[in-house]
Amino acid sequence: MQRQDARLAIWFVGALYILFSITDAILIGDVIFYAVLSRLAIGAVYILCIGVQIRRNVDAALIELQCALGVVIGYASWLLLTVFSAHSANVSYYLAYGTVFMMVSNLFFNFRFRVALLTSGLITVIFFVSTLMFFAFPFQYYVAIGSLYVLSFVLTIFINWKLNRERYRVFLNSMRAEIRQRQATERGEELLKLSTTDALTGLANRRAIDQLLGEFWTAWTARSAAFGVILVDIDYFKMFNDYYGHQKGDACLGAVARVMEGVASRHGCRIGRFGGEEFILLLEAETEARIAAVAEDMRSSVQALQIPHEARLDHLATVTVSIGAAFCRQIAADKPERIITAADRALYLAKDSNRNCVKLFDERLFGANSTQDSVTEALRSAIEQERVSLVYQPIWDVAAGRILAVEALMRLYDADGSAISPGAFIPVAERTGAIVELGTWAFRQACRQLGRTEAIPTISVNVSAVQLGRPNFVETLAAILAEERIAPHRLAVEITEGLEIETDSAVAETIAALKRLGVQIWLDDFGTGFAGLSCLSRISFDTVKVDRLFVQASDTPRGAKMLKDIVTLVQNSGQNIVVEGVETGDQVELLKQYGVRLLQGFYFNRPMSADALGLLAAKGGRLAPGTAG
Repeated sequence: MQRQDARLAIWFVGALYILFSITDAILIGDVIFYAVLSRLAIGAVYILCIGVQIRRNVDAALIELQCALGVVIGYASWLLLTVFSAHSANVSYYLAYGTVFMMVSNLFFNFRFRVALLTSGLITVIFFVSTLMFFAFPFQYYVAIGSLYVLSFVLTIFINWKLNRERYRVFLNSMRAEIRQRQATERGEELLKLSTTDALTGLANRRAIDQLLGEFWTAWTARSAAFGVILVDIDYFKMFNDYYGHQKGDACLGAVARVMEGVASRHGCRIGRFGGEEFILLLEAETEARIAAVAEDMRSSVQALQIPHEARLDHLATVTVSIGAAFCRQIAADKPERIITAADRALYLAKDSNRNCVKLFDERLFGANSTQDSVTEALRSAIEQERVSLVYQPIWDVAAGRILAVEALMRLYDADGSAISPGAFIPVAERTGAIVELGTWAFRQACRQLGRTEAIPTISVNVSAVQLGRPNFVETLAAILAEERIAPHRLAVEITEGLEIETDSAVAETIAALKRLGVQIWLDDFGTGFAGLSCLSRISFDTVKVDRLFVQASDTPRGAKMLKDIVTLVQNSGQNIVVEGVETGDQVELLKQYGVRLLQGFYFNRPMSADALGLLAAKGGRLAPGTAG
């Protein structure tokens, strides 16, 4: 029984009990004085005592027992008064009202079943005992009124049992719903934390930092709350990984992250992992000197760790960091990304200054319109301003005379419409992290193209190490495939040989997850690095693409032999082989002699637009060699 229910019930029942004095006056008027006095006393004491206990938060079970006791006492005192009345005929009728007390205990109050059973049972027993002791009613009276009591007892108890069972079900359902809601809330909070936390270091990830940067920028533009950006890069970290192994590398990242987190806490900064071995700090600052002091504290604290690094190329033998910083007051920026760009440029100046130092951005040290800066700006707004696109270059099965697949290639244009070379913007996109958003966009566009051109069996998309290192890369790709309703085997992920597939555990795990998803895994630029043979022996690629350099060098006997050797090597590995960079009919004939049937290059098609690819697909994916697309 709930406290609020009890508070309302005692007032209603108490008032009803007192109002029954009117019936007493009509049926047993000769004892009305005592009846009214008794009802007033019991009703008032009942209401006041229970009410006080409810206000004092007395245990609900104890209040319930007292309410039940009050019902029994009220019934017994009323029954006792009827004994002294001379109106025996009226009393014989009046005693039937005792069933009302059963209804009160079983239906009105929310008594638990056992309490209701005990209360109604006592009322029934008191009726039979008192009438047999003090009244001489005929047998027929006991049959009529007694059966009324018994039936009222059975029916009201049954109804109480059903109500309690239903209330229990409602309670259980409510608890289950509350538990599910709590679990959903906890899962939501956990997912939110995972989506904004770097798995390795526990710091805020790039997504969270981007949100924080937006908040700092809003505060700066709205109320001139100045701030600074500090970028920290671990010196020669790739060499550290190669020399000590990736487990040691991860431990190094964790140790550096912890000490930097301590520095950030001391200075009231917000810190996150910006990507790879790069970290970022955001801090409120009124002067450039404060930013410089925090950056220097960060540099010296990392150096004080004395983590051995014997593989680095300079005179030092411990892990150090290079730091670039920018102050919003020193930059004429119309959006927050420009401050990141400024700090990034300062960081590269620190790297060019023998590393292990702090450099602040100074416009006098940099050209206002450097190529790198313009590329960075173009990348940041490429998708929003629709200045990035995909072109497609077919891969031909020359034996069957049809297209096996097409490779998606990204193109970027500056604000004035001039093209930016992939060799210029891809490295910048990887370093700034813009490649993640661009890569997601590219996969989505490729999947949409697959949906529009059923005649094209497969589209391949190149990925970078930055993308493969993202913890949610496979999940994002799976979601795109599901949204666009594309079978996973129609999409191929091209991984460059130089990505250290074997040694980078994160990349290796991502490849395994992609294979489980059903996506094709292609090895690109085979033959340009030192890891190719080991990759072929350890990883089962769906297709291996031989780099164009071997085809271009095949016009000499030595070059032709090298091409044949590398083709034979891939063929013996049992994996499909595609040769890139085919530009002449002689190269086609030579590769046919070597047993290669899958070719790609300008001899067949130059990279074409999505519309041109659609026209090609409409022709059944067949085109006469030698015709440029």
